[in-house]
Amino acid sequence: MRKRAISFAAFEPSAPKRELNVRILLVEDDSEVSYWLGSKLQSSGHVCIQVESGEQALEILCQEAFDVVVLDRMLPGIDGIEVLSRLRGRPHPPVIILSTLDHASERVLGLRAGADDYLGKPFDFPELLVRLELLVRRAGASPSQGTRLSVQDLQIDMVRRAVSRSGQAIDLTDKEYQLLQTLAEHPGQIVPRGMLLEKVWGLQFDPQTNLIDVHISKLRAKIDKGFASPLLKTVRAVGYVLG
Repeated sequence: MRKRAISFAAFEPSAPKRELNVRILLVEDDSEVSYWLGSKLQSSGHVCIQVESGEQALEILCQEAFDVVVLDRMLPGIDGIEVLSRLRGRPHPPVIILSTLDHASERVLGLRAGADDYLGKPFDFPELLVRLELLVRRAGASPSQGTRLSVQDLQIDMVRRAVSRSGQAIDLTDKEYQLLQTLAEHPGQIVPRGMLLEKVWGLQFDPQTNLIDVHISKLRAKIDKGFASPLLKTVRAVGYVLG
């Protein structure tokens, strides 16, 4: 099905930058839309990774951590509904569908398939931005994970901010705890250095800083030293994986 053209003329004014730094996966096969939307999201202070197919989206979601997914309905290969179907039953970020298929029946289909929100094209960029940030805040406040995080034999009590491994208590500084919790929220996935720097220190990524390396080294010594298998792994020049 051919997608109808989308005019962006009414969307040109830049949205003000927000305090919330969001890592977004944009799944869109229309290069014009992808470039425009990615640029707008980046200029709003967020990080946007772009792929053009459902297969690529599923692959990268298995490898890297994101806060939210912007998913087109009509994609080459598997469509957006099939992507949602394959994500069902496994941990994944909240998903908002963007689609020219904007009838009520299509929105119901998308939401029932597992989307957290649905927005028709054309759309107002400020509205999309607010919806994305609300989804991220809602996911961060969601009790779906309860008050504990577990990665193999590592336990994190988020109420008491207490950490233990194999029943042995581990004393962490505030920054070490925040690093560990961020990694534990994405078990088995590569959490990029820039994402850690933004979420823990509220800073934009600086490739020259060794701030993360110093704290990760101290965290690794506390959660891995003396245990049979290491949990915290480094993916050189990319980020870190817990689990």
